[in-house]
Amino acid sequence: MNFSFFIARRYVFAKKSHNAINVIAAISIAGITVGTIAFITVLSVFNGFDSVVRSMFNSFYADMEIVPQLGKTFIISEEKISQLRNVEDVLDIGSIVQENALLVYGNRQTIGTVRGVSDNYADITGIDTMVIDGKYLLSDNGTPYAVVGRGIKYMLNMDISFVDVLKLIVPKRTKKIYLDQNRALNTKLIRPSGFFISQPELEIKYVIVPLKFAQTLFDYKNEISALEIKLDPDANLNRVQKKLQEIAGPDLYVKNRIQQNELLYKTMKSEKWAIFFILVFVLLVASFNVVGSLTMLIIEKKNDIQTLRHLGSNMNTIRKTFLIEGLMISFIGAIVGLVIGSLICFLQQEYGIVKLQGAGSFIIDAYPVKIMFRDILLVLISISAIGFIASWYPIRFITRRYLTDEKL
Repeated sequence: MNFSFFIARRYVFAKKSHNAINVIAAISIAGITVGTIAFITVLSVFNGFDSVVRSMFNSFYADMEIVPQLGKTFIISEEKISQLRNVEDVLDIGSIVQENALLVYGNRQTIGTVRGVSDNYADITGIDTMVIDGKYLLSDNGTPYAVVGRGIKYMLNMDISFVDVLKLIVPKRTKKIYLDQNRALNTKLIRPSGFFISQPELEIKYVIVPLKFAQTLFDYKNEISALEIKLDPDANLNRVQKKLQEIAGPDLYVKNRIQQNELLYKTMKSEKWAIFFILVFVLLVASFNVVGSLTMLIIEKKNDIQTLRHLGSNMNTIRKTFLIEGLMISFIGAIVGLVIGSLICFLQQEYGIVKLQGAGSFIIDAYPVKIMFRDILLVLISISAIGFIASWYPIRFITRRYLTDEKL
């Protein structure tokens, strides 16, 4: 066994002559333990919310989307759509038409985005899994229906059982000027069949209707706003995106899910790094106990260190001993914290012990958690770095001040 490790282990676990040193050492381990529990628990809860948010967006947006580089709409030939369908790992393609419209229901009104979708939209995105009231139905025996965001439902006080219908009003696509506003506007009536739940910015924005209904409302003929593409789950996204872009041409832009919601993903990534640095700071504060513990131990073991030096140990060996002790204190706290934190996360994941405030209004009732190996690795690396810094200070300066006049 390494000599420095042997002595360090004795110093960590052996009873000291001053009980205060034992207490401070225990407090040091407890501080690192609590900090590690907070570290792994908070990151796991953030990962859980991140997964829930991604799943909700993934249920609304397709794996790939083709949009125009300029303007709001484009026309694409059936031949090119056929070429896109023949790309390896492409499972399905649907068309989208969307524009803003005035939504009127009873005596209430708001502005929303009418999203006309093809019949296979639910297969491409999974939006039908997000309907919480009513059902996903866009057409029944030729009668069009709308699936409305829950936010719009609350703003307009809508309900499936009400007799009122949703009125959609948009300006006509014409250069003519009409004195009669009724001639300048397109108005369509449609009844809601269900309400979907998602991110607030989607719930208060979208009304999903059949594609043909939207094209008639907006005076579109062959124009579409986007093509939605479903891919094989095991597809190589970069390769497929590059191939689709080659077929689509320079006038169209192929976006993956991250590019469709670039701001969202950048925000979530920034938030996680912010949380990480806050937790690192908490661990850094907790590590001050390690400084105090090592400082007192070095002072107490002054005679032992002089004995070791007389036996032939140099200052590097002695400093290495106390460095290992500081790292041992940090690692003991880290391991205990990881075990307890992982157990807390497991219990929350399996039994949902801590409930969300207002449970029943969301698609989840309890705080979601997701433990990721890279977070555990990140915690260990962070604690190792903090433990080394916390141990290095008393070892480098206190030993020189109290134990020897030797220059460093």
